[in-house]
Amino acid sequence: MNSKPVRIPGPDHPITIAPTQGRVTVTVGGKRLADTREALTLKEATYPPVQYIPRKDVDMTQLQRTAHQTYCPYKGECAYYSIPAGGERSVNAVWTYEAPYAAVSDIRDYLAFYPDRVDAIEIGSEG
Repeated sequence: MNSKPVRIPGPDHPITIAPTQGRVTVTVGGKRLADTREALTLKEATYPPVQYIPRKDVDMTQLQRTAHQTYCPYKGECAYYSIPAGGERSVNAVWTYEAPYAAVSDIRDYLAFYPDRVDAIEIGSEG
């Protein structure tokens, strides 16, 4: 039996997911790890917006799965990756919900990066 609480986004804790306009790139140690025009922007309550990038547009060979896990009652179990090229700062720098709850199922097969654990997350215009 799952004893962890499951919550549904609503007026008290809104979550919206929408396509990001433009190209999103992520760099670490001078290397581009992600490059996509198919990112999603997740806005949750009062937190800063987060860019979720399709796994297919991330160089997964630059990431290393870790044993670290967390739980969000709105999104589910969260797994983490480190970026060896980023050194100590980039430990557990990437997170993913591999089996997200139905309300946020759009982020399945997407990864997100902590802005302070990578060199840059850039959102640019098409072009």
